[in-house]
Amino acid sequence: MNQPYRFEDENLVISDFFNEVLVVCPACAKKALATANIVTKKVRLFCVHCGYNKEVTTEVAQHTFITKPANQFFDAELWLQADFKKERFWAYNDKHLDYLERYISATLRGHKERTHFTLLEKLPKFYHEAKNREGLLKIIAKLKNKL
Repeated sequence: MNQPYRFEDENLVISDFFNEVLVVCPACAKKALATANIVTKKVRLFCVHCGYNKEVTTEVAQHTFITKPANQFFDAELWLQADFKKERFWAYNDKHLDYLERYISATLRGHKERTHFTLLEKLPKFYHEAKNREGLLKIIAKLKNKL
């Protein structure tokens, strides 16, 4: 019998993963990276495969954080996504995917203080259901192969 794996919620929020987003390159359809720099207020999409490079200035006021993921400044499709039943499973980057994998694979899940704002509290119901664990972990494995 397998040992139960315990996951402790780190109280991360979705914006913790906004600044580095793996995307589909709009020029060659291979993996590219959209990055946001809060200090310079610049967002950049770069593809190492074809050299596509675009940079834009954000319209964020001084001393405020970017409030949307880097890919949305370019309307770029997420690289890490897959259909699951009638739902969409997705992650912004490898760290986000790893966090979701650790949560989904856990048979015991601990939560610190509930804030109703954490990434895990905002996930759709299908991410939480034990009956979906095996299917979601297969999707995560496939997405990891795309990294």
